[in-house]
Amino acid sequence: MTGTVLEVSGLRKEFVIDVPGKGKAHTLVAVDDVSFSVSAGGALAVVGESGSGKTTVARMIAGLEQATAGHVYVDGVERTRPRGAAQRLAQARQVQMVFQDPYSSLDPRQTVSSCLDEVLRLHHGGSAAERAARIHELMSQVGLDERHEGLRPKALSGGQRQRVGIARALAVKPSLLILDESVAALDVSIQAQILNLLNSLREELGVAYLFVTHNLAVARYVCETTLVMRRGQMVEYGTSDKVLRDPAADYTRRLLEAVPHVDWVPRRRTAEEMDG
Repeated sequence: MTGTVLEVSGLRKEFVIDVPGKGKAHTLVAVDDVSFSVSAGGALAVVGESGSGKTTVARMIAGLEQATAGHVYVDGVERTRPRGAAQRLAQARQVQMVFQDPYSSLDPRQTVSSCLDEVLRLHHGGSAAERAARIHELMSQVGLDERHEGLRPKALSGGQRQRVGIARALAVKPSLLILDESVAALDVSIQAQILNLLNSLREELGVAYLFVTHNLAVARYVCETTLVMRRGQMVEYGTSDKVLRDPAADYTRRLLEAVPHVDWVPRRRTAEEMDG
């Protein structure tokens, strides 16, 4: 596949917060002048510490937050505030999101099959038989089978729930899949299984990934391009091999130094490093 799936330019997000006891509002800039692109079938990791703005960027692209300024294009079409249900559904078919907590993102009252069937009915219609066939296909793609279709989330393991979340996102055949810390809540061995699954799905389906994570090893394993963020701004952007092996920015180097490894000894950060 060739071309660009996602183009982001000058993205900015401000939140207006009331200051208790002072009777006035304060403007918090969560994201400031962020620009990047994701190629068709490509994978970009957005990394940074908590509060860096990476999830806010993802939510604006998904349409869950409205940008204060900037532009987001998916498949060459600018994503604006949707006007009516038809446009909302069209935008949802372009971009889907897999969340961090696979339990809270699923309806505990729904079986796996009813969860997937609801998505298919809403976006594609078709007969019950056609939807059932598509559900079987989705389950197979994420490594589950018919035995799991009648189960509710509480009867599934964490890894199985996340596989259902991935299947639900893929049901509409999106161009872009946003994965927001989507393996962070899983055991390490299960993380590896889900990451291998994601790599296989990208190769099979050609879907592009925007992978939001604080885990640099995950970024390196899944994504060929990495964007480093700090306090809402871009720090470094380039190939994962360059950014995560030979970074140009001091902040990226400090992130890499903080990753535990054999003989790793934590170092106390100076006040200048904390602020700078």
